[in-house]
Amino acid sequence: MYIGLMSGTSIDAIDVVLAEFMGNEIHIHAVHSHPWPQDLRDTLLTLSQENKDQSILHDVAILDVKLGKLFAEATIEMIEQESVSREKILAIGSPGQTLYHHPNGNPPYTWQLGDPNIIAQMTGITTIADFRRRDMAAGGQGAPLAPAFHNAYMRSSEENRGVLNIGGIANLTILPADKNQPVIGFDTGPGNALLDAFSYQQQHLRVDQDGAWAASGQIHPELLKDMLEDEYFARSAPKSTGRDYFNLEWLSYHTLGLSIPSEDIQATLCQLTIDSISHTIASHNIQRLLVCGGGVHNSLLMKGLAQQLPNCKVESTEVIGINPDLVEAICFAWLARQRLNKQPSNLPSVTGASQAVMLGGIYL
Repeated sequence: MYIGLMSGTSIDAIDVVLAEFMGNEIHIHAVHSHPWPQDLRDTLLTLSQENKDQSILHDVAILDVKLGKLFAEATIEMIEQESVSREKILAIGSPGQTLYHHPNGNPPYTWQLGDPNIIAQMTGITTIADFRRRDMAAGGQGAPLAPAFHNAYMRSSEENRGVLNIGGIANLTILPADKNQPVIGFDTGPGNALLDAFSYQQQHLRVDQDGAWAASGQIHPELLKDMLEDEYFARSAPKSTGRDYFNLEWLSYHTLGLSIPSEDIQATLCQLTIDSISHTIASHNIQRLLVCGGGVHNSLLMKGLAQQLPNCKVESTEVIGINPDLVEAICFAWLARQRLNKQPSNLPSVTGASQAVMLGGIYL
């Protein structure tokens, strides 16, 4: 059995999954959702949205330790609640918490917090972490990594599928029915990141529940057009991005000089997520779109995607027996398994790496 951890760009909770992989089947033995202490969450959100040159290294180093302890505590709590024998757990896969992701920088880099040494020491379980940098060392984007897992467990020979994870950032995997066709995957742009950030700034709400606030506003065509003209959306895959790009500073740049009611801005941000995803999917012959991540619970988003994609079934991953809230955590349990088994787990067709490589450092 393997443990997978996940705290995505929304920083809403730490998901812990205990999974077993048997042939083509996944068995989920236990799940746990661990809350973020508000002070740590606020610090992370502040750091990830400010200019990287202004970050105080001392604060970041302390945060790295605190997050390592928090990930360990989340794991231990699940183990104790479920009375799981630690000897049966082969490894923990921890992606860490992404602070900065700049795959197109000079030089390219990515930075995740949550010291895996602390996780291994506190839990007494081998921990696999630092998954992204080996792919980047091979010339890849270091993200998204989930498409390899999607390919292993969600691909069908009967239909062209897409797997869409709507977290803070939305990422899409294209799974052709033809096994001879390569898997494609990339970040489409903002998922919930801008929606959540603007909702908190204007209404002190962490989440625009079910898109209710966005639904109360009107889409502003000029603002939507301006945002969709951002060069990221026109960039060809492979590509990846993060909250340090799509944030409130980015939004302020696009709303400068405009007098728009806040609910209309929220409605337009929701449409931005819908359009940036659907415009991409429209260029592929996808017959079924399987959606996971927090955005699957936003009915306004889901309805918008279904309307924009009339020739594609838009459904939760629940229809294939995988909880949409656990897909990412299960993925990192699988990535940990791949690493212990000395198997490559990146897809060069997705990340742009020069070759398939083993991902993750092993902390015994």
